[in-house]
Amino acid sequence: MEFQFNFSISKEVSSEENLISENTANPTDCPALSERKEEALPKTPANPASAKEHTIPSDVSQVLENKIVETLPAVQISVVETAVPDPISSHSDLIPGVYEGGLKIWECTFDLLNYLSEAEIQFGNKSVLDLGCGAGLLGITALKRNAGEVHFQDYNSSVIEEITLPNILVNCAHENDDVEGNGELPVKHSGGKDFDLDLLSKCKLFSGEWSAFRKLLLNSKKPFSKYDVILTSETVYNPDYYEALHDTLADLLGINGCVYLASKAHYFGCGGGILLFTKFIEEKNVFKSRVLKVFDKGLKRFIIEMVFKNSL
Repeated sequence: MEFQFNFSISKEVSSEENLISENTANPTDCPALSERKEEALPKTPANPASAKEHTIPSDVSQVLENKIVETLPAVQISVVETAVPDPISSHSDLIPGVYEGGLKIWECTFDLLNYLSEAEIQFGNKSVLDLGCGAGLLGITALKRNAGEVHFQDYNSSVIEEITLPNILVNCAHENDDVEGNGELPVKHSGGKDFDLDLLSKCKLFSGEWSAFRKLLLNSKKPFSKYDVILTSETVYNPDYYEALHDTLADLLGINGCVYLASKAHYFGCGGGILLFTKFIEEKNVFKSRVLKVFDKGLKRFIIEMVFKNSL
């Protein structure tokens, strides 16, 4: 199933669906890239490794002006159609170090959304991070389930501004003001008075590489409380990023916190996957992990839980 959005559900299909390989490959050999090698790749955005916090504008009418809104019925979350400007190409699945996939809603995101619902995971008054958020569906779910605060992080600032923020806004609209079914969200319904400002006040948005994001929070003059829950999906495809990901989780998660991570068993051509990542964290000896759910249809997919080894 694929929605008619610039960010669409993406399913990785392979004739070797159940084959797990420990071999790693150059990230630039990813199928998503090789299929489009004839296209001009976008230019590198201005220093994406330099993390920053994005402010939610006091007047959101321009953010949602002329947006088309659709509800994803399976998860009851609204999403907006967004034209993403250069330097990010909406036709590229992945460009390592330039664009890290935030324009698409990847398959494992829906796996994790369904698991959070089935397992009745509680977010009440908890501090939650949606790491590598893309469209922000995981964080929005936590927000709707009474999280105390939700932070959204993605590598690309364009993804945060053009996709994550509009999705947060339409899901914070008062129900009576939201559109029914498909259609345009009128500008008159985009003013702050039509939104649940209490929900919006719980949200913070960040962009940048994980190591820089971690340093931004830990070195900030603003008070920072570590997260009770970190949600992340399809973020272990590239082994080159494992060190930064592991350190970010270790430094930002509260001592009794929990990470819910969704991933494919293996990302063919990219080299990473859940088996390689769990082996990596075992060697680090900081976290313990357990498999919560396995999806055998198509390419095998997993949801795992990570907690500190010294947690209560």
